[in-house]
Amino acid sequence: MDQRGFFRPSGAWVGDVIPWQEDGRFHLFYLHESRRTPKIGMPWHRVVTDDLVGFTETGPALASGGPDADDFNVYTGSVVVADGIHHVFYTGQNPDVVGNDGLPLQLVLHATSTDGMRTWDRHPEDTFGATAGYETADWRDPFVFRDEEAGLWRMLVTARHAHGPERRRGVIAQCVSHDLRSWEPVEPFWDPRRYLAHECPEVFEWNGWWYLVYSEFSESFTTRYRVSRSLQGPWNVPENDTLDGRAYYAAKSAARDGRRFFFGWISSREGSTDDGDWQWAGTLSVLEAEQNSDGTLRFHPPRELLETFDRGAGGLASATVLSAPDGYSALVLPGTAPATFRVQAEFDIAPDTTECGLLLRASADGDEAYVLRLEPRRNRLVFDRWPRRRTGGEQWQISGDVPFAIELERPVLLEPGRHRLDVVVVDDLCVATVDGAVTLSTRLYDRTEGAIGAFVGEGTVTVLELDVSARTPDVTDALHDDLLVASS
Repeated sequence: MDQRGFFRPSGAWVGDVIPWQEDGRFHLFYLHESRRTPKIGMPWHRVVTDDLVGFTETGPALASGGPDADDFNVYTGSVVVADGIHHVFYTGQNPDVVGNDGLPLQLVLHATSTDGMRTWDRHPEDTFGATAGYETADWRDPFVFRDEEAGLWRMLVTARHAHGPERRRGVIAQCVSHDLRSWEPVEPFWDPRRYLAHECPEVFEWNGWWYLVYSEFSESFTTRYRVSRSLQGPWNVPENDTLDGRAYYAAKSAARDGRRFFFGWISSREGSTDDGDWQWAGTLSVLEAEQNSDGTLRFHPPRELLETFDRGAGGLASATVLSAPDGYSALVLPGTAPATFRVQAEFDIAPDTTECGLLLRASADGDEAYVLRLEPRRNRLVFDRWPRRRTGGEQWQISGDVPFAIELERPVLLEPGRHRLDVVVVDDLCVATVDGAVTLSTRLYDRTEGAIGAFVGEGTVTVLELDVSARTPDVTDALHDDLLVASS
């Protein structure tokens, strides 16, 4: 299995990532989800990477405090350094330690390291819970940063108001400190009364713009961002305010050499099947953000990942025209794609075209496949698959009335003309990007092999490019031996 550019620990899954960049190296602390029953306590583990392609597991970083501790579960937090000492602030939770509402308490805890983050000393005297006006069971994900202008440290906390509409009590609470030990509550950092909660919040400044990033599970299960010219706001909503779709969650960022990278996880599905429920935690995946002139962001996989696909494995003659003004037309390349591949496609979409896109792991006639469908009439990218789930033996007992995997939709402007669709498939992972700006990640479980194809529905598209590439095996991975047969 060649999972360069992604990471999943052996026998476990990656939960929320706490990224820290130092001296050019990314230290990625993460919630190590074993999915064991009974629960054994959630620890932080750490992986490091220099190139965003190879990830080295260094093992446990911050262990569970034990069955009787406030931090039986060590949940999400952040890292800062001051006077040569590394500090982590993290969430502690123990199902057996409850508040006056009968729900498990969530607390902010503190630990320090003086040996380069190899070991951590806990400081239980610094532990504190929800301040007045907030629910005690939602007080988590502390994000600490230095406000140089104000001359103090700020901590953002995922919180909920104690009163108000149940689904809209989410607030990013705020505390301040001068010594990283004692914290004083101040006015909320952001209080839109919009979501159930704003998980894993972070803020950062980049080229004169401030960004607020958080993840929500009210209306969608996704990571969003807001943008402002000031740390004090107001926080403006971009037209497309999400990083990715349903399957990519809890992304937090770190910068290096003027570039900013987001580290999240692609959710697994129960039973490792396409119809399984989405699960908490999965596989680490990295997206790079780039700025537009108005401060909004576009997202795509880092070039370091894309450059690992260095071996031609097939393609389609340039300027191939697919036309079906009132029907459907597909072209499927001969041969079987490797388990791991990249497809670079460029389509020139004619006016009034309803749909076009790529078929992945397709049958020879293209009727069965995973489908990445561009829909110009609706300005969106969607993920689909055929066959879909059957609920019975009759023709009408098939999920044909479901237009696509409805949670896997990404808005993207698709005016007539040229558009690029760049797709990376690594075993059961799939990351698709439109025009280097809009990304959709998902899982491909049930269909493990097949061909690559292109299609059009009710319109005309000229396939200007359709190149498939594989990876040259490195010393640590064995590459799938099947090669896609080139088509001229």
